[in-house]
Amino acid sequence: MTTDADRATAEAITSVVAAERTRMIAGLIRLTGDWDLAEDCVQDAIERALVHWPQEGMPRSPAAWLTTAGRNRALDVLRRRETERAKLQKRAIMDEMGRDSTGQAEPESDDRLRLIFTCCHPALPLDGQVALTLKTVAGLSTAEIARAFLVSEPTMSQRLLRTKRKISNAGIPYRVPPDELLAERTAGVLAVVYLIFNEGYGQQEDYLAAEALRLARLLVDLIPGEDEARGLLALVAFQMSRRSTRFNARGDLVPMEEQDRSRWDAVLIEEGNWHLRRAASSGRSPGPNRLQAHIAACHSTAAAAEATAWGTIVTLYDALLAAQPSPVIALNRAIAIGFRDGYEAGLAALDALDAKALTGYYLLPAARADFLRRLGRAKEARGAYQTALELAPAGQPEQRLLQRRITEL
Repeated sequence: MTTDADRATAEAITSVVAAERTRMIAGLIRLTGDWDLAEDCVQDAIERALVHWPQEGMPRSPAAWLTTAGRNRALDVLRRRETERAKLQKRAIMDEMGRDSTGQAEPESDDRLRLIFTCCHPALPLDGQVALTLKTVAGLSTAEIARAFLVSEPTMSQRLLRTKRKISNAGIPYRVPPDELLAERTAGVLAVVYLIFNEGYGQQEDYLAAEALRLARLLVDLIPGEDEARGLLALVAFQMSRRSTRFNARGDLVPMEEQDRSRWDAVLIEEGNWHLRRAASSGRSPGPNRLQAHIAACHSTAAAAEATAWGTIVTLYDALLAAQPSPVIALNRAIAIGFRDGYEAGLAALDALDAKALTGYYLLPAARADFLRRLGRAKEARGAYQTALELAPAGQPEQRLLQRRITEL
């Protein structure tokens, strides 16, 4: 029978593991250079904790217990290998344990930053960066990552294996980039985290988006002076604040203006606002992540859909388009113009877009259909919705929403 004490111990183990796992893996990779060994030894330490802590009680320093268990397991494995490389790896671990005892070990944040920057190295394929970040930094299983990206588990295992081999074969250094590359590489890391968020946010099962939120928080903890990291965290927090209202009981998408705003997560909205204020206090001009976060804030803080500050949103899109030219951003700006200046103005703004650059993108005809529907031009709206339906991802909630609009017309 499970007692309250057992449940408390299980919750404590879960909390410690969540807080310490990335740091432990990052440290072992730095010491051994062996990604698989690091993951296996950390997993072994966690399993030992699950056995011993409920019986013996929580150690005085759970993090130190786990770290020592992981390192000891790595030493055991390396002793059996008896190769020259293994001897060097053993020496590195033993030296580190000696520095720990004298208080001379390197700051843990360095290891976690090394891990993140290595996972997101530009020499790696983008799908490999995403998969490796989710596996080693976020701690998702290979099966979970495969399910999120709609591939088989063996396929994802091979992707991870190729990515790790690329790190080894290409001699990708396990380090924080030098100062002259730091800004560019940081932008790449933030882009990977945002890609993970976008991939998960469109799904009703949003564990991938939740991991992106955790990764964004970790990055702000590790590089607190990076405004764009705070901007990304704010953006993800604002978007995640609406997750409980994005789908109805049937699993159908609910457009933002139809969502129950009283159910939006006020704590996440305040978290987003707080980070935007902190970023603004630097006095630096906002980058793309901060600008997108400010747009999300306009939506998240509006008391009702009709109270949305569309004029401010158009101005923010102007700045975002100047900073990061993109046909999708231009499309979003055109939609905002329609809500600021009227639906006819929105249609004119859509007509002014580079349609060739948006060929095959279902949201362009969907936006046109929405404005036509609001103007009462039902026949034209149906045609535009039908075009969007044919381009939308098959079997996804977006397609069902478009079909619903056609039926309503």
